[in-house]
Amino acid sequence: MAKAIMIQGAGSNVGKSMLVAGIARAMVRRGLSVAPFKPQNMSNNAAVTADGGEIGRAQALQARACGLEPMVDMNPVLLKPESDVGAQVIVQGARYATLKARDYAKAKPQLMTAVLDSFHRLAAQHDLVIVEGAGSPAEINLRAGDIANMGFAEAASVPVVLAGDIDRGGVIAQLVGTHAVLPKSDRDRIKGFLINKFRGDVTLFDDGLAEIAKRTGWTSVGVCPWFADAWKLPAEDVMDISSSRTGDIKVAAPRLNRIANFDDLDPLAADPSISVDIVEAGRPLPADATLVLIPGSKSTIADLAHFRAQGWDIDLAAHIRRGGAVLGICGGYQMLGTQIIDADGIEGQVGQFEGLGHLDVVTEMKPEKRLAQTTGTSRLTGDKVEGYEIHIGETTGPDRKRAWLDVQGRSEGAASPNGQVRGCYLHGLFSQDAFRRSFFEQLGAQISDMNYDEDVDLALDALADHVEQTLDLDAVLEMAETVHSNS
Repeated sequence: MAKAIMIQGAGSNVGKSMLVAGIARAMVRRGLSVAPFKPQNMSNNAAVTADGGEIGRAQALQARACGLEPMVDMNPVLLKPESDVGAQVIVQGARYATLKARDYAKAKPQLMTAVLDSFHRLAAQHDLVIVEGAGSPAEINLRAGDIANMGFAEAASVPVVLAGDIDRGGVIAQLVGTHAVLPKSDRDRIKGFLINKFRGDVTLFDDGLAEIAKRTGWTSVGVCPWFADAWKLPAEDVMDISSSRTGDIKVAAPRLNRIANFDDLDPLAADPSISVDIVEAGRPLPADATLVLIPGSKSTIADLAHFRAQGWDIDLAAHIRRGGAVLGICGGYQMLGTQIIDADGIEGQVGQFEGLGHLDVVTEMKPEKRLAQTTGTSRLTGDKVEGYEIHIGETTGPDRKRAWLDVQGRSEGAASPNGQVRGCYLHGLFSQDAFRRSFFEQLGAQISDMNYDEDVDLALDALADHVEQTLDLDAVLEMAETVHSNS
């Protein structure tokens, strides 16, 4: 019978995803069959599974840590924000509805059935399921109908280890405060706690650990120091990429309001010869960029308006006049065209919207979403490529005659007559080492001979070493409890 343990956080962004990936890889190296699970995730950075479903990219990385292909059961509920008050709800890989926050709260109890079904299917196939919470269980105003933290833990009878983030300060208050506000039944479900992102001599926090244990009754499973190589792993939050400014070759990427599937930037940020500059609102696109990469968007039309509001359309035109290269991927590809037509108001407002006009193509929004893992060849470099497609909309026009990719027996992408501006729907191109090097060589730039996939696996191994050496994983495994059947 499988066992399960849940890592919850005393706040958002305490490092739960990284902890789960590291613990999972460590347990796999101990000979266990391990699977990751996150009942509910909120992210526009989705991964596409082999069967054409969507899950959070963090769970795809955790699957990789386990040596598994990503599956929709690993993240049965994915929320993809479309506005400040509403989100598209993906259930077991497929679109369920677009709901406002209040309506989603009402729907959550109905979604618990799918969550538990996915969890038990995973548990039936593996020795250990490591569950990741979302946000914090201390948000007791969200406890009724909860499917992400204690609501799930209670329904599935899964014990919890609570992680605190010392890098923010106030970690004792994070953990003790969580203990204070939780109802007794939830408090008792927490079996242990850990401190994450410590910098310096961990023994200096011995008294802190003792104080937390005394005030909560929970067992410490250790202090995990800051993991310096975290930047080498694919990022779930675009802000985690912005610190990568090491190389002489500059790739500028505007931070769109609804930026989505920006994992195209991960291999560029990991390359020591490339600096990725995430251009925030209010900043101009840098004049010295080798490449301007316009990433994907969950709301292309709204982000096109945001792009213009920052003056980036003027900056982009100047970049092109200087001879700079431009690549638009997915939503960025659609923006580069002459027009976007949304006759059904799929993105909200019905109408025809003027694009940036650097590619002679028109995109028509259609309700059907294309979700597929894809392989092919670059006509530009001759290299093999692979990745995934995740988009609505069909793009046609004269510049499609200069398609620069062959994928699954069809042409893909578009290019301006001089090849300076290109677009495509295929995410993941730059993960292919040969293509990445050839692409930049054609821009007159020589990049490193980094092996991206190998470096990611090495970083996962280093993360596993890190948690194995600093946390009491024997205690964590002892805290895990047997999963009971879903009957």
